[in-house]
Amino acid sequence: MHAIKLKDGSQRQYDSIVTGTEIAASISPRLAKEAVAIRVNGVLKDLALPVPADSTIEIVTKSDEDGLEILRHDAAHVLAEAVKELYPETQITIGPAITNGFYYDFYREKAFTPDDFGKIEQRMREIVDRDEKITREEWDRPTAIQFYKQQGENFKAELIESIPGDEALSFYRQGQFVDLCRGPHLPSTGKLGKAFKLMKLAGAYWRGDHNNPMLQRIYGTAWATEQQLKDYLHMLEEAEKRDHRRLGAELDLFHIQDEAVGSVFWHPKGWTLYRGLESFLRTRLEANGYREVKTPQLLDRSLWEASGHWEKFRENMFTVESEDKILAIKPMNCPCHVQIFKQGIKSYRDLPLRMAEFGSCHRNESSGSLHGLLRVRAFVQDDAHIFCTPEQIISETKSFCDLLKGIYKDLGFTDIKVRFSDRPEKRAGTDDIWDLAEKALVEASTAAGLEYTLNPGEGAFYGPKLEFVLTDALGRDWQCGTLQVDYVLPERLDASYVGEDGKKHRPVMLHRAILGTFERFLGVFIEHCAGKFPFWLTPIQVVVATITSEGDKYAQEILSKLKEKGIRAELDLRNEKISYKIRELSLQKIPVILVVGTREAENGTVAVRRLGGENQVVSPFEEVLTQLVEEGKVPTA
Repeated sequence: MHAIKLKDGSQRQYDSIVTGTEIAASISPRLAKEAVAIRVNGVLKDLALPVPADSTIEIVTKSDEDGLEILRHDAAHVLAEAVKELYPETQITIGPAITNGFYYDFYREKAFTPDDFGKIEQRMREIVDRDEKITREEWDRPTAIQFYKQQGENFKAELIESIPGDEALSFYRQGQFVDLCRGPHLPSTGKLGKAFKLMKLAGAYWRGDHNNPMLQRIYGTAWATEQQLKDYLHMLEEAEKRDHRRLGAELDLFHIQDEAVGSVFWHPKGWTLYRGLESFLRTRLEANGYREVKTPQLLDRSLWEASGHWEKFRENMFTVESEDKILAIKPMNCPCHVQIFKQGIKSYRDLPLRMAEFGSCHRNESSGSLHGLLRVRAFVQDDAHIFCTPEQIISETKSFCDLLKGIYKDLGFTDIKVRFSDRPEKRAGTDDIWDLAEKALVEASTAAGLEYTLNPGEGAFYGPKLEFVLTDALGRDWQCGTLQVDYVLPERLDASYVGEDGKKHRPVMLHRAILGTFERFLGVFIEHCAGKFPFWLTPIQVVVATITSEGDKYAQEILSKLKEKGIRAELDLRNEKISYKIRELSLQKIPVILVVGTREAENGTVAVRRLGGENQVVSPFEEVLTQLVEEGKVPTA
């Protein structure tokens, strides 16, 4: 008998060796229909492969995360097959699954255009209808290289030649199309379904080298169901409306220009928003025992060498020369905070010491990666470092998590996921130190009640970290906050404190941020709010608009009273119809419009119109003022 254990712990007996397809069919016809792959002892495999006896298996469907990734990978293969059938002169290269979709890179003398997408998509649907069986084959390298050279596929042949080792390689065949691939793949093209769409074109150098030929990259999206595809396309439409670059221009918040690549020109409204966020955060930090500092922009190369950043981070640093010295514009604040900690003798009684800085930093990001506020070269971190004893890691982690969640909630983010990022391949410190740091962070996370997923190899070069991921109004994830446990920098930079035993000890350094960087967070925040900011934070909270010029004097009196109470208010005395004013001010996302005319002046009232509302309510001004003052209060802990 052939015993197979299911994920739920139950067992099934078979008379002989069985495949994943046969196991799924034996469980239920519905599962057989939905199955796309099988996980055998934790490893994803093709359904058609035999399953060894005594294995623990799980049937993977389209609705599973791994199943959706396989589906998207197959969509890339079907795209390549369609292109080869329609344009035989095209050479294929590579085509992986990516977040929300897939792409394939092609080499073709004639450029593709979006007008070609309809024709290609139609051929892809025909390939799905053919329900071509997808089979795995193993070839030796000489055979594979000869095959692709005979087909005129020079890029594929070069790719195979560059793969180290001499073991056989796996290929997948569907119809007449064959592609080098590790798999796994769907059983047949019919399993792909038709919930896919080609999205855009881009250029990409072969193997990422600008000295190599330029390829044409076709991007697509693929989903398990038509409804999921429809929902995703709707989300993209909404995202375009909310694009922070578009809203930044429409609301006159900021701009970026070529003379300052990767740097932001903040306009008065945008800077008011920025300062309001900074003031809000500063108040919360002070209430939680943080002490704010300010450190230099330029620091000698020697400090960065001592900290390890010069070796690990040099390519991202801007440098200048002065008096035969090489100075670096700081890409982060950590070594500077250690220098402040080292001034004077620190005792265990001084710990924990929470040191915060709104630190201006620069990183030499490639121009191709820059994206509005979301990826810049010049930015300000809401940075802080907590110097503590090993015994204080748990309490400080819990305190930080409470602070972070409270701030996110006040900014409208309640869906927070946590990722645990452990040691990267490129790192400083010994394995023993990393074992200590990772163990400490796991224990602190458990004590703080955090549920997290693993993010292998993505820690900072000096320590493991927690990444706090926010979900915005459109369901998109954004990694913002971090907490990192660092035993390395205090050692490298010789930071110490005098313990209760009278001896010197190394502090543990907790690197933490809540927003991450102001620029990136504001980009996320603008899109999350669609420009409709909370009343307490919006740059212009109230506009007093007149119906006729006869209400000008009364409007000015109201403006003065609003400003006396700290309300950010402006006048609209233009000689325009009130309906036109309201429409324009609504487009500017003004949360409250106070409409006044002769009648309102006589009665001491205002007509209140709120953003998004279709009606206006006439109320005594003093009552409205009291209400607005209350709404304008900055949230406190």
